[in-house]
Amino acid sequence: MSVWNPLRLRDLAGMSLLKDEALAITALEYLPTELFPPLFMEAFYGSHRETLKAMVQAWPFVRLPLGGLMQFPHARALQAVLDGLDVLLAQRVHPRRCKLRVLDLRNTSHDFWSMWSGARAPMCSRMLKAPVAEDRSRTLDGFLSYFMSWVEERLLSIHLCCKKLRVLSMDKKNIQVLRMVRLDCIQEVEVSCTWPLSTLATFAPLLGQMSNMQRLLVSRVHVSAPEKQEQHCLQFTSQFLRLQHLRDLHLEAPSFLEGRLDQMLSPLENLAITNCLLTESDVTHLSQCPSISQLKGLDLSGITLTHFSPYILQVLLEKVASTLQELYLEKCGIVDPQLEAILPALSHCSALTSFSVRGNLLSMAIVQKVLGCTTRLPGLCQELYPPPRESYSSLGTLLPGRLAQVRAELLETMMGTLLFHFLITIKDFYIWDKTLKIPNLLGRSL
Repeated sequence: MSVWNPLRLRDLAGMSLLKDEALAITALEYLPTELFPPLFMEAFYGSHRETLKAMVQAWPFVRLPLGGLMQFPHARALQAVLDGLDVLLAQRVHPRRCKLRVLDLRNTSHDFWSMWSGARAPMCSRMLKAPVAEDRSRTLDGFLSYFMSWVEERLLSIHLCCKKLRVLSMDKKNIQVLRMVRLDCIQEVEVSCTWPLSTLATFAPLLGQMSNMQRLLVSRVHVSAPEKQEQHCLQFTSQFLRLQHLRDLHLEAPSFLEGRLDQMLSPLENLAITNCLLTESDVTHLSQCPSISQLKGLDLSGITLTHFSPYILQVLLEKVASTLQELYLEKCGIVDPQLEAILPALSHCSALTSFSVRGNLLSMAIVQKVLGCTTRLPGLCQELYPPPRESYSSLGTLLPGRLAQVRAELLETMMGTLLFHFLITIKDFYIWDKTLKIPNLLGRSL
């Protein structure tokens, strides 16, 4: 105990009460509601199993945010909480004080424990006995295995909900876990492994049941059975009609997408399709699709657009000009005429905050034109450009001296444009320059 953060009388009373578990359990019926959280914390970190079981049965809140305490888990304490829930599930009539309906295992409830523990952080004296860091992972893994077995045996009595799902593999064990989860509770899904298209097709029916999903990220799906490609693609893309709440779609290196983009688009706020092949027809459909009219983020990095008509990108930007905040066209093989064609539409993207064309081979002249256009956008705070091709030798080697000269010329162009249009003051320009790190942004693209 320190001078600046002494234990209060309430805290000392709770610690004293837990020295006699029988007395503590008897006192729960008369314990003021505001004392339940701090007493529960003391019991949890001190592994007072019987007190924990009794407190769960008398919990005076709808939600028990256990995840906020699991940064220092005790296996015995965690199991005691589940034992308390078992008693509740077996009772037809719950105790008078108990309002518990949700056991929350998310690590998002620190404010609850801080609020009820007063000025102190959501910790107590017993935390000194908590497992060391290397034991924490082992404790959590053991508890989660125990917890999933516990859930499986009680599926008729409880609902297992999950807001965020990260899929690392699709083995039988993971499929079994997914079948225990209320799929309509899932809001974010990330598939973070390299899957054959056939596995994605197997996952598709589960995906279609996630009717409240808002964000989906799928990375590196490859075609393993070309003869069944169309069938597998249809199994996956057909589920998107059921995802009415999907707002963010991120597809990284989807080798199956070429010629099928029109099957997957729903009203979105953010769309990222990167490092894959798309046809000009795909991008044309994207530009004509009514569902992108509210798009805030668009990332087409790594998609070769070199031979696409400049008109397509122009129409696409015009469609989203009023809402678009982030635009990434990195390593797309964009050439000067294509970039010049979108400048009128780009100048109307009044909400734009981030813009990048790194990784494209552009001339000094077109970069100057783009900078002249973007200085009119009041919210733009990040612009990323490649070194202009004049910075390279005939053999493709970047020339540091020439690059330094190009930087100086571009900064001079920006200064002249800013002064001409009277958009911001000189003081603001220096703040902007510092934020953008213009000299660095015009260096070698990574």
